[in-house]
Amino acid sequence: MSKIIKKTNLRVSGLISDLKTASRENDVKIWRDIALRLSRPTRNYTELNLSKINRHTCEDETIIVPGKVLASGTLEHKVNVVALGFSKSAKEKIVEKGGSCLTIEQLVKENPSGSNVRIMQ
Repeated sequence: MSKIIKKTNLRVSGLISDLKTASRENDVKIWRDIALRLSRPTRNYTELNLSKINRHTCEDETIIVPGKVLASGTLEHKVNVVALGFSKSAKEKIVEKGGSCLTIEQLVKENPSGSNVRIMQ
C-alpha cells in the first residue's frame, strides 16, 4: 500500500497549483518543470550558493532557483535571481551588485510566458 504525501507548507502547495495552471493557460513548459521540482520532498530542494551563480551566469541574466539561494561566495556582476527563498546576506549581496531578488510568484505575474529565464540547480 502506498502512502500519499501532501505538502504541509500552504505557500508551496498553492505555488505548485498556480504554476501548473500558468503552464496550461500560457502553454509554457518551464512553469510545469518548476512545479514538478517543487513537488519533490523538501530535503531535495536546491540550495545554491552565490559562487555557483557567479560562475554560470552572464550580466543581466534572469535565473530561477527552485529552492533557496545562500550567500557563500561573491557575485561579480548584476544578475536577476528568482527563488523560493533567500538568505538575508545573499539578498543583500545580489542587491548590492544591482541585481534583483524576486519570488517565483512575482516572476509568474511579471513574465507569464517564461521567456529569457534559465533554471539553475
